[in-house]
Amino acid sequence: MSVTTPVIRARWGDIGWIADLVADALQPTALGAWLVSDEQRRPSVLTAVARIWTEHALLFGDAFLLQDGSAAAVWFHRYRPIPPPARYADRLAEACGEHRDRFDLLDRTLAARRPATPHNHLALLAAPGRSRARRAAAILTGAQRWMDTLGLPTYAEAFSEEDRDLFHQHGYADRGPFPVPGGTTTHPMWRLSPLWTGRSSGNLRWSAHRPTELRRNGGANGWALR
Repeated sequence: MSVTTPVIRARWGDIGWIADLVADALQPTALGAWLVSDEQRRPSVLTAVARIWTEHALLFGDAFLLQDGSAAAVWFHRYRPIPPPARYADRLAEACGEHRDRFDLLDRTLAARRPATPHNHLALLAAPGRSRARRAAAILTGAQRWMDTLGLPTYAEAFSEEDRDLFHQHGYADRGPFPVPGGTTTHPMWRLSPLWTGRSSGNLRWSAHRPTELRRNGGANGWALR
């Protein structure tokens, strides 16, 4: 199968890069400020937690990058219940310190509303910096195209009206908003694959050309947790 796509499938060596993108994007949001109120510690804590979940996604899902490395999407294959990350309690405590309870609360709140039907879960979508809307659309378009080949519905959580509009443009439908800690309203979103048959399909793997080097300008910009 030949598919033209602006994305590449992430590898283990890309985990740190993706974690930085996620942290850069979450830092200026209300949710990021609630999770880590200490502005000086916020970047390192968010990066450490993003790394835990990105590692886990490469074991139980997929992660994608735009070819220029400026945006990322992290997915979990929820064909069946998946275990928590290895040594999760210890690693979360090491990463978050006194902020751990807030990350635990957010995890429980989102998990309680997650669909039980087999699906692929877009857990993190990060497009920090300028031209965020364009790059967020590009990474979602490319990643969604590949996830659709797996034949399962996809699920995401939108934490802003901008994100909700983006998902609507990509065929997602609302499932009913609910509040999350920190005063944020979450909009769960659901999308059927064009290949959906009502049952799980095989996990088709793929490869794509990778750039020889990724370069960033650094600095905290913006993020969206999904």
